[in-house]
Amino acid sequence: MRPKPQSPMNIKLILLCAFFLLLLLFITKSTFSSSSSSSSSSSSSQLQNPLSTNSTETPDDNIQIQEQAETNNSPNTNCPTTTSTPPSPLTETCTKTPPSLANALVHYATTNITPQQTLKEISVSLRVLAQKSPCNFLVFGLGYDSLMWSALNHGGRTLFLEEDKSWINQMKEKFPTLESYHVEYDTKVNEADELMNAVASDEECRVVTDPRFSKCRLALKGFPSEVYDVEWDLIMVDAPTGYHEAAPGRMTAIYTAGLMARNRESGETDVFVHDVDRVVEDKFSKAFLCEGYLKEQEGRIRHFVVPSHRTRSARPFCPS
Repeated sequence: MRPKPQSPMNIKLILLCAFFLLLLLFITKSTFSSSSSSSSSSSSSQLQNPLSTNSTETPDDNIQIQEQAETNNSPNTNCPTTTSTPPSPLTETCTKTPPSLANALVHYATTNITPQQTLKEISVSLRVLAQKSPCNFLVFGLGYDSLMWSALNHGGRTLFLEEDKSWINQMKEKFPTLESYHVEYDTKVNEADELMNAVASDEECRVVTDPRFSKCRLALKGFPSEVYDVEWDLIMVDAPTGYHEAAPGRMTAIYTAGLMARNRESGETDVFVHDVDRVVEDKFSKAFLCEGYLKEQEGRIRHFVVPSHRTRSARPFCPS
């Protein structure tokens, strides 16, 4: 879903940049000796190059930054080594910034457009990613926060499903490393009540199976095969568009996310639904992701932990 334009640089942007800088410190875990002044000077010059570009980004700028980050991430034969046993706690390590994180830092530091989720809402997903990444992360929607999700899942697979083909093309031109697919929805927000009433008594919608083979009218069957073939550790439902009556709404996305989680071979899936202050997201997440699986709600986001139902065939669709 193509997000609405955001307001100019504000407190939210400052907090987000600070958040990424703290994350960078956490990932690198580098320690430096007090006598390595020449090495520090070299590192400083490397960081100045990508951040000295103009604040107005172009596709070429982002591709150049990405290439520079990938170069910086390659092994450095000039890194000092030590043969001391055991190694000194002050021994310098040569850890490079991951390209996905470098791209995200530069992007959010040079734009006045910020993710639509608040810092507290983002922190709900961040806590799970801190435990599970690198992992398989499926996101319904491609937006201003996509580069952030990809960076937070560095080393894993983050795949985005988007309804707006032109928006995908714009994002791919700017950030070619993001993996996204165009998908179509055949529902409307104004059909939500009728859909809920129709499936409430339909036992087919309680059958746990691959969504491609489900007989429930809420199951999405038109995704690329690799979407169904991967067991997703995290699923974020932040699309399709759902803020007006003629929009597709998230009825089928929420149901399908829950079905994928239940149909995994083992383990559990963390499912997040954004905009639960709206009627559709509220009702459908409670009905098909189940209040019994609800772990946390912060602001407009809900976090469900849905276990595999294949390991216990008698497990009810929702816990009692």
